[in-house]
Amino acid sequence: MLTGAEFFWQIRDYLQQGGWIMFPLLAVSVVMWTMIVERWREFRRLTAGAGMGGELDRSFQKERSGVYELDREILRHCALRLGRNLDIRLAAIAVLAGVAPLLGLLGTVLGMIQTFEVISVFGTGNARAMAGGISVALITTQTGLLVAIPGLLMSNRLGRMARSLQMNLDEASASLARNLSDGGSQ
Repeated sequence: MLTGAEFFWQIRDYLQQGGWIMFPLLAVSVVMWTMIVERWREFRRLTAGAGMGGELDRSFQKERSGVYELDREILRHCALRLGRNLDIRLAAIAVLAGVAPLLGLLGTVLGMIQTFEVISVFGTGNARAMAGGISVALITTQTGLLVAIPGLLMSNRLGRMARSLQMNLDEASASLARNLSDGGSQ
């Protein structure tokens, strides 16, 4: 079992082996996962309890005027605002997940360039010198994929959750609109 310090040093060594491209990859990963966790928590909150209907009702009750025509517009505005909030950060998550393998590919190219520079100076007889460039190429490719694959899976999952919540919101909006026209919510 690794201690915290040993784990830290292994991570530091891994990042150093990959070269400077590992730091943008690390930044992409941290930002992407921060957004994923925030969206996941928000979507879980919206599916629990009163759900989207409750959110819409609370929002509408704060703004309603008591005038039928105006209340219908307020309800529509509240539903649109809540619907837009569902899509916040989803595109950014998908873009960051898509950027990660490109950064890994950039690291691969940089590592191969480094390897070819060693070959041009020392020839193919110095395997140790060539290993550094190959290591950069493989580590950055691996890291790019390790960031991208779960990011893309989570982006897809969050998109499905957002679509489901949007359907619930549409149903709640239609129900509240019917109640307004029946006079039940006034």
